Amino acid sequence: MSLISLRGVDVRIGGRTVLQGIDMDVARGEIVTIVGPNGSGKSTLLRVLVGALKPHAGRVRRAGGLRIGYVPQSLHIDATLPITVARFLGLPNRVGRDALAAALAQAGLPDLGTRQMADLSGGQFQRVLLARAILDKPDLLLLDEATQGLDQRGSASFYQQIEEVRRDIGCGILMVSHELHVVMSASDRVICLNGHICCEGHPEVVASAPEYRALFGTGTKGALALYRHEHDHGHDCSHAHDHGGTL
Repeated sequence: MSLISLRGVDVRIGGRTVLQGIDMDVARGEIVTIVGPNGSGKSTLLRVLVGALKPHAGRVRRAGGLRIGYVPQSLHIDATLPITVARFLGLPNRVGRDALAAALAQAGLPDLGTRQMADLSGGQFQRVLLARAILDKPDLLLLDEATQGLDQRGSASFYQQIEEVRRDIGCGILMVSHELHVVMSASDRVICLNGHICCEGHPEVVASAPEYRALFGTGTKGALALYRHEHDHGHDCSHAHDHGGTL
């Protein structure tokens, strides 16, 4: 059963069509990644999913009582502000000690609650944002280019943590990413977006699709090598779709 479903969604901003004819679903327990160039509508799509933006056409259906966790691209905290990780996670409402410890452990940061936020590395900071997003055990976790600014090793480590979160919580995960070199191995399904859905399916199929290569070129060998290392070759790729359209 889908946690969230979009059918025929169009979005216009300032008289310009940003998204057109979007059909997509995210099910519990799957990791879906959206890739696309700048200006392709990725952030707009996230706003539609969380209900912050109403589409001009089409419909959005959410499972009853759907709980959504969100990890932003970045968050600025004044370096002079004396606030610990535990205090940050407890804003605006106090969080129980057990819940706090569980979220930090699931985010890969056990025993870090007393550390000052200003003293965290980039990777640690993003994991704290992840811990905050999973405090309430969301049904759907959304990540908006959450590894931006991290190096390749840090990004790969973060994506591995996301897979552990999926395993521990059983939530559906939707990621927006521009890091094609690492995102493939962390995804069950990839959606290539450029105002409309150009193609979608298993990562290896999408990386080989003409529509995908028209947007990103053919420099995906690193992504494919990582994908093949993490997965066997027995996937049924028959559900990969070509939604047509010109790029």
